[in-house]
Amino acid sequence: MQIDSPFFQQRGFGKRLGFGQRPAIIVVDLIVGFTDESMPLGANLDAQVGACKQLIDASREHAIPVFFFTASYDEDLLDAGVWRHKMGGITSLRHGSEAVKVDPRLPFKKGDSLITKKYASCFFGTDLSSRLVALGIDSLFITGCTTSGCVRATAVDAVQNGFKPLVVREAVGDRSQAAHDQSLLDLDAKYADVLSLDEVLSHLAQKSKSSVSV
Repeated sequence: MQIDSPFFQQRGFGKRLGFGQRPAIIVVDLIVGFTDESMPLGANLDAQVGACKQLIDASREHAIPVFFFTASYDEDLLDAGVWRHKMGGITSLRHGSEAVKVDPRLPFKKGDSLITKKYASCFFGTDLSSRLVALGIDSLFITGCTTSGCVRATAVDAVQNGFKPLVVREAVGDRSQAAHDQSLLDLDAKYADVLSLDEVLSHLAQKSKSSVSV
């Protein structure tokens, strides 16, 4: 992403965090309830699912941990707090339903983590931070949906908790293109590095070459 005004560049926005030494992949809400267009919260995220799959497949040889996230709620929705009064679509994300399952096109496998959250950020109300610290993680490749909601909230919380947020552009999506574009611009200016999938895959390939040469 490019900061849209020289003013922001002159004021120090958009500096690079860079790749970390020990990354993890965060897959935010790429569940059936969000990737099936017929669902109340769904959108066409075929391209994003494909990009996320590419990233996960490429990361396996590096033993990069993958954390999948889902959102699900009890029948009475009390665990959704006041948010249930704002987001009517939450009613489609009932615990145990098909909607809260990871999109079957993604390579979810034994050893990957599946964490349930109730609100936007993958950090809020979960043990994600302590899991990352225990593994010595310093940076996060963030994928999933929606860019303006849960992806953004997760990236902001990541930097606030001391992790480098690296948002993979082709692997995040939104119901609104305008919200998607503005969120990526703002994230890249203030909270995260927004990187292309090619940049990330190239970085991983370079790590493979370095390992071989050593």
